[in-house]
Amino acid sequence: MPYTSKEAMACRADFPALARELNGIPLSYLDGPGGTQVPRRVIDAVSDYYSRCNANTHGAFITSSETDQVMDKARETMAAFLGAESGGQVSFGANMTTLNFALSHALVRKMSPGDEIVITELDHEANRGPWLNLRERGIIVKEVRMTAGGTLDRDDLAAKIGERTRVVAMGMASNALGTVSLEEIALARSLSRKVGAWLVLDAVHYAPHFPLDVQALETDFLLCSAYKFYGPHVGVLYCRPGLLDELETDRLCTAESAAPWRIETGTLNHAAIAGVTAAVEYVADLGRGDTLRARIQSAKNDIAAYERDIASRYWNGLASIPGARAWGPDFSPATRSPTVSITMEGITADKLAAELATSGHLVWDGHFYAHKVVSSLGLDDQGGLLRSGFSMYNTVEEVDRLLASLAAVAG
Repeated sequence: MPYTSKEAMACRADFPALARELNGIPLSYLDGPGGTQVPRRVIDAVSDYYSRCNANTHGAFITSSETDQVMDKARETMAAFLGAESGGQVSFGANMTTLNFALSHALVRKMSPGDEIVITELDHEANRGPWLNLRERGIIVKEVRMTAGGTLDRDDLAAKIGERTRVVAMGMASNALGTVSLEEIALARSLSRKVGAWLVLDAVHYAPHFPLDVQALETDFLLCSAYKFYGPHVGVLYCRPGLLDELETDRLCTAESAAPWRIETGTLNHAAIAGVTAAVEYVADLGRGDTLRARIQSAKNDIAAYERDIASRYWNGLASIPGARAWGPDFSPATRSPTVSITMEGITADKLAAELATSGHLVWDGHFYAHKVVSSLGLDDQGGLLRSGFSMYNTVEEVDRLLASLAAVAG
């Protein structure tokens, strides 16, 4: 059964935050690209961990053994979500940014001054900053140009990858413009393989909206964040089998030296990681199939179609609002995420967001840590972009109410 407006309305009862109002006005949570709300199941899983087995790992006593089980289950559940070979390829951290800094520190130890890293102008700073910092180690960083339409310049991508390239770091979807770059990633995979470079994919904005298959992507590393797909604040790192064991990571001399623990520093947030399992299982229960992986894929495909429908309804409705301009690829025929960023003539993004907030619309303004995107579009002086992101619990009614509020501002 497809995921429709009926299912979206039904699922809203699972998210306690969605019942909140502001001065009698229902809140429209359109801030999903910055972090989604969580279902009751996730809240209960975190609470249950603290109530039942709050202990550190690898002890001889029962609560420690139960924590080990929580962690093992979380790795296996995330492996099903990612399409990974096993839970042994899944590492956890405080967030994606922290994990990527740790990864960059490890990879640079296998590099020499004059080696090159390729990043893109379309990316979030979490997949730019860690690599740009390596310039102080003599590493040359090259940036692939973003086109005026908000996509990557493929010719420039091909030109930037050469014999000295050691890392190609790319985002799967832009958190600012909604651009999905699967074709460019396929090109990067082909070219990076020829020169022996690692491919590092940022799936933070892609993972909430589309099925993932790390083995089909043939990526070396992939990062995402559970709080973008209805879970707690936890970062996730996938490493191709055997690769993490080859890296000299930042870790204590007493720390576990094998994958997936090799890149995990200190005691992890076990309660939040229990919530990650609950978040993935919640999504899976909306799908069909005989395995967890099959149910996840089914649910993600159905939800993606629904999110595209309501996001495209918003995109098309903007055409009738004077002064409104949507940025990035349109919805036909491009594959894009259900995230739409706009500018409004005569009003900066921050003032527009504040105006919309008074009528219960929770939307972001600014650069969303994709500063290079905003500056490349020449929008710094306008306060960047106004971003609305549509998730599985958003409704057609919320879209129409947002359009009506924007029309009122324009008027």
